[in-house]
Amino acid sequence: MRLKRRLTGIKGFKKQMAKKNTLTQAPPYAVEQAIKRLGANLRTARLRRNLTIGEVADKIGTGPRAVSDAEQGKITTGIAVYTALLWAYELLDPIEFLADPSTDEEGLALSMRRERARADKPEELDSDF
Repeated sequence: MRLKRRLTGIKGFKKQMAKKNTLTQAPPYAVEQAIKRLGANLRTARLRRNLTIGEVADKIGTGPRAVSDAEQGKITTGIAVYTALLWAYELLDPIEFLADPSTDEEGLALSMRRERARADKPEELDSDF
């Protein structure tokens, strides 16, 4: 606290505020809908398995609030919670295909037009004088 007071007295020092995350405040519509759909699908998976939110929370090592938030499709819920829920319901396998470079048609087309330049590997120094 003392340091903060001393720094605010220094000429030119400005209190820096955290930049607002506009993604969580106003995400693109498609992103928001995809997460809400994922949440609804996770809820359906839990109910079909006749599990409670508490049981699932215990299984993935988090609290019931995180599971509930994920099922509601809250944009601020971490990807680890969503991924752990997929694991808990044995639905994790398809995630390996998300953003798979071999199925990225646009990326492949762009890469064919121009390969990204890479730095050359430095030559080893010769210790022979």
